[in-house]
Amino acid sequence: KKQKKGLTPEAPTLAATFILFFSQLSRRFISIFLTTPLFSDSLSLPHSPASSHSFWPIIVFRRIDSFAATSVSRPKQYHRSPQPLNQLPLPLSQPGTLAQKIGKSIRRPGAASKARVYADVNVVRPKEYWDYETLTVQWGEQDDYEVVRKVGRGKYSEVFEGFHCTDNEKCVIKILKPVKKKKIKREIKILQNLCGGPNIVKLLDIVRDQQSKTPSLIFEHVNNTDFKVLYPTLSDYDIRYYIYELLKALDYCHSQGIMHRDVKPHNVMIDHEQRKLRLIDWGLAEFYHPAKEYNVRVASRYFKGPELLVDLQDYDYSLDLWSLGCMFAGMIFRKDPFFYGHDNYDQLVKIAKVLGTDELNAYLSKYHIELDPNLAALVGRHSRKPWARFINVDNQHLAVSEAVDFVDKLLRYDHQERPTAKEAMKCRKRQNSNALRLETNEAFLSIENFINCGGILHWEILAIILL
Repeated sequence: KKQKKGLTPEAPTLAATFILFFSQLSRRFISIFLTTPLFSDSLSLPHSPASSHSFWPIIVFRRIDSFAATSVSRPKQYHRSPQPLNQLPLPLSQPGTLAQKIGKSIRRPGAASKARVYADVNVVRPKEYWDYETLTVQWGEQDDYEVVRKVGRGKYSEVFEGFHCTDNEKCVIKILKPVKKKKIKREIKILQNLCGGPNIVKLLDIVRDQQSKTPSLIFEHVNNTDFKVLYPTLSDYDIRYYIYELLKALDYCHSQGIMHRDVKPHNVMIDHEQRKLRLIDWGLAEFYHPAKEYNVRVASRYFKGPELLVDLQDYDYSLDLWSLGCMFAGMIFRKDPFFYGHDNYDQLVKIAKVLGTDELNAYLSKYHIELDPNLAALVGRHSRKPWARFINVDNQHLAVSEAVDFVDKLLRYDHQERPTAKEAMKCRKRQNSNALRLETNEAFLSIENFINCGGILHWEILAIILL
């Protein structure tokens, strides 16, 4: 085609030469243009005698020069002296960079923390009770169970609905992902120790694949309704009831010397039709020993207690009460999650914006904790926000004074100020009795008003009561 148009083979080379020549010429022209005194920086000042239309090429070419990183020299006043990397402000829009910059909090000695209740449960019990590393697992037959469908997944497992082949009884099969044997043994030991406890999910069997050696835990089946669907439909009484049932499970596991460490809606199965609740997923649970330092990388972000976020390692059962408080606050204020942090550092910020930084500083001082300066700067200063700020027309029927008071008791920085599960149960029982008495009084008042208005006769009321 090129030969038909009369182009010689040398034409492309010639064209390329012309392009190269003009590009070099234009680059030199721009370089001269920018370095000529006539177009120096004094021209760009407001009092410059140059006309306004002569400014645009300077601005344009400077932008080109800046982005293309040409060798044109610049006036010194446009440069700052280099700043040490560790003195540069943190780019808050980049969580990854922020995470790299913030170090762990420093804990000075002399302010140890100990559980207010059940502190010595594992001290007085034989070592076999809590020493899960020596556990010998009794494996069942995997062929006794069949998988029906996948119902969920987590960081450490895949969860399926299944059934027992002999009696067709429904079950839940939790297939564990490859993790340390020690962690698997811990979960099994804890479930065995808690077996039969109130509202604790029941472990039915432990099996493993003969070839891959992948272990699976077999649990009782719960006809659960997803909490995102269920919670918006719950009444004030329903919420009180289920929180009380959850407290039963927590008090029992605490009384057995065990912290759950991952209380959240995803781990609370509710069969609303049967009004049955089960606390599940004991993969992060641990035995409590006084003065022992635990890993703070437990619990899900939105339900992490402040003790985890400030690296206090000798925490205890009270961690579970904070998580329950977050759950309860989300339910009554219809705000899920209640503390919505983008990462662990931001989670502390979100808590501080509600509970205030004066209380946070008092907590840190009590336990001799010094935050990393970057984290302290990120948290900033905030006044305590009154709970009434979270009440609106959509949640006021749930966020009644007793419920708000209960949230206030649970969501405390100082873990030792939170009620124990047993204390919280007594508080809820008293509040439930008051609520029931109030509802009964309102019901009788409604009937009395109806009678006074001539709705029905007294003898008809008597007949209804007798029936």
